[in-house]
Amino acid sequence: MQKAFVCLLTLSLLLAGCLKKDAGCSFQISNTIAPNSEQTTLANWLASNNITTAIKYSNGMYYEIIQQGSSSSPNLCSQVTVSYTGKLTNGNTFDSESGKVLTLGSLIEGWKTGLPLIQKSGHIKLYIPPSLGYGNMDVTDGSTVIIPANSILIFDITLMDIN
Repeated sequence: MQKAFVCLLTLSLLLAGCLKKDAGCSFQISNTIAPNSEQTTLANWLASNNITTAIKYSNGMYYEIIQQGSSSSPNLCSQVTVSYTGKLTNGNTFDSESGKVLTLGSLIEGWKTGLPLIQKSGHIKLYIPPSLGYGNMDVTDGSTVIIPANSILIFDITLMDIN
């Protein structure tokens, strides 16, 4: 009986050692706050375009919740399914996707801050200053500049699903 118990205990310890360990979530939101110059430029652009319903977030971005959604909000480790359009302040669309699955924590700071403000099936518009977007670097597709350095980004996002 004692041998059987020792064998069973040894076997259970071996099997427990083979179980996959949860690495946890390593994504973090930064404490980046857009410089006053970027915040002023964004506020002036919103005013000149008669956008009066946008709310200023503490990091300097602005947002408009078009539809709150229901259920739960994503966290940085969430896989989110979104439909979105990204534009520059001159109206040029630089990206548009439908049904795109992304990990929230791997995205630009403006998305990390903005998307948790809504819930599943919600719809939000984000006005993101450069330092919470792509900063002072051009985003290129080969040799073509898609997003110029220091661009304000405007995203219209529908949060379709959260996993």
